[in-house]
Amino acid sequence: MQSLNVGLAQINGTVGDFPGNAKRILAAYRACLDQGADIVVTPELSLVGYPPRDLVHKSQFVPKCLQALDYLSGEISHVPLLVGYIDTNENPNGRPFRNAAAWLENGAILHKIYKTLLPTYDVFDELRYFEPSSECRAILWRGHKIGITICEDIWNEEFLPRPLYDRDPVAELSSQNIDLLLNLSASPFHVGKPAMRRTLMEIVAKQVNAPVIYCNSIGANDQLIFDGHSLVATPTAGITYQFSGFAEDCRTISINSQAPLATLASDEEQIYHALVLGLRDYATKCGFTSVCLGLSGGIDSALTAVIATDALGAENVHGLTMPSPYSSSGSINDSIALAENLGIRCDTLPIAEAFTAIKNTMSPLFSAMPEDVTEENMQARIRGVLLMSLSNKFGHLLLTTGNKSELAVGYCTIYGDMCGGLALISDLPKTTVYQVCQWINREREIIPWNTIEKLPSAELRPDQKDQDTLPPYDVLDEILRLLIEEQQSTEDVIAAGHEESIVRWVQRRIDMNEWKRQQAAPGLRVTTKAFGIGRRMPIVQRFPGWSLRELRQRLQTDRLMTLPCDDRTSRR
Repeated sequence: MQSLNVGLAQINGTVGDFPGNAKRILAAYRACLDQGADIVVTPELSLVGYPPRDLVHKSQFVPKCLQALDYLSGEISHVPLLVGYIDTNENPNGRPFRNAAAWLENGAILHKIYKTLLPTYDVFDELRYFEPSSECRAILWRGHKIGITICEDIWNEEFLPRPLYDRDPVAELSSQNIDLLLNLSASPFHVGKPAMRRTLMEIVAKQVNAPVIYCNSIGANDQLIFDGHSLVATPTAGITYQFSGFAEDCRTISINSQAPLATLASDEEQIYHALVLGLRDYATKCGFTSVCLGLSGGIDSALTAVIATDALGAENVHGLTMPSPYSSSGSINDSIALAENLGIRCDTLPIAEAFTAIKNTMSPLFSAMPEDVTEENMQARIRGVLLMSLSNKFGHLLLTTGNKSELAVGYCTIYGDMCGGLALISDLPKTTVYQVCQWINREREIIPWNTIEKLPSAELRPDQKDQDTLPPYDVLDEILRLLIEEQQSTEDVIAAGHEESIVRWVQRRIDMNEWKRQQAAPGLRVTTKAFGIGRRMPIVQRFPGWSLRELRQRLQTDRLMTLPCDDRTSRR
C-alpha cells in the first residue's frame, strides 16, 4: 500500500478518570498531528482505563464514558482518531456492555467496532461485562481497506493457554483483503511478554499479508502493569519499529519505514522498571506522595527501598530500622548504609522494651510455657504497629517487603511484616530478588554487598537463618514455579527430579497459607501467575495432592462415610 503515517498514542490512563483520560488522549492526538499523522490510534479502553471491573455496573459509569466520547469527537479534525471506550449493548439479549473502539473524524463518530474475543482466563474476566461482536468488518477509508481489532482479537491459539474460541478475527479480516490491520491493546506485562508480542505480530502480519499497527497501554492500575512496547510489523520485514517500554510515548510512524530494532532489556531490567512504574502509578493514582517501609538490613527491604526511591524520589521515602534483642549490629549498619547510599531518611526505633512489655502482659496466661513462634510473631507485629503509626501520622503509603517465596509458604507474619498498602515485590521469588539486586549494583554499590551476600534471616530468635525452616531458595523457587506458574501436580514435580518430602511439604504449605494471602496487601504482577488477581483458590478445601499410595492407605484405614439408601428406591 502507499505510504501512510500512523500516530500511536501509547498513553497512561486511570480507570474512571474520563476528563483526565480525554485530556491525555487529545494531547497525544495533537502531538501526532504535528508529526504529520494521517490517522491516530490509542490503546484498548483508553478513555476508560483498563480494567474497569465492576465499576461498569455503576449507573452513571458508562453514560459518563459516552459523554466524554461525544466531547472527544467534537475536538477531532479530518484526521481520524481511534479511541477505546465502553458502549452499551443495544440488543436486549446478552451482556449489557461492549468493549469498543470508536472511529472519530470531522467532529463525529463515523464507525463503532466491537471486540470479538473476550478473555476469561488468568487476570481477565471480560465476559462478565461485555457482549462479543458478531462480525469483523473492514472499514474503507480513502481507498484503504482497514481492519480494526481490539487486543485479544489478534492472539492466536499458539499463544493462548489452549484453543479457546470458535472465531478467528484475523482470518475473517484477512479474507477481506485488508491493506492495514490496527490493534488497540491493553496487554499487561509479565516476564517474557514483550518478546512474545514481537513473535505474535510477525505471525499476524504474514497471515493478513499487510502491515500491522499494535498500540499498547502504558502504566499501572491496581496489580496490573502495562509496559507499552507498541509495535509496527510488516509481512516481509517483520518488526520494523518498537516503542519504548514502561514510559509514555506518542509518535507518528510511516508504515513503510524501518528503524533499527533495539534489543529488549534483560528480564532483571524489565522487572525493575515495571516495579518502579507500578509503584509510582499505584501511589500517585491513589493520592499518595510518599512511602514508608521497614529496613531490616536484608535484601528484600533493600530492593523495596531502591525501587521506592527511583519511583518517588529520595525525599519521599521514610525508612525505619527496628532492632529487636536478636538483631545483629551488621543488619542495623547495613540498613543505615543503604539509606545513606540512597539519600533517604532512616530512623531507628528499638523494640526491646515493647517486646518485654507484651511478654510481661501475657505472662499470666503463658506461665511455664517455653518461648516459640508466638514470641517471634510478637516482634513482627510490634514492628507492624510502629510502621502503621508512621503511615497514619504522616500519610505515607506503607510498603510491605515480603517476596513471593515467603508468601507462598507462609514464611511471614499476618498483621506483622504483612502490614501495608502495597506488597511491592510479592511476585518476585527470592532468587529473582537476588538477580535484580545484582543488576542494580552492576556499575556501583547501591545496595551494600554485605546485604546481598549474607545468609538471609528473620532475626526473631538467636542465630536464626531462613534455611533452618525452608529448603534452599534455588530448590524452593523451582518447585514453586512448577506448582504455581506451571500448575503441575506434586507427582509431576517429583517426577522432574525433586525430593518427594520437600515437594509435598511445599505443596502443603501453599495450601495451608491461602488464608494469609487473601488478607495480604495487593501486589504487583510480574510473573505469569501472581498471587491475587488471576489466581482464585479456596481457603477451605481438601485437595492435598495425595499420591496413589497415600490414597490407598487412607481408604484402607479411614472409616468411609455411608449414607442411608433403600435399594428399592435408589434409582429415582
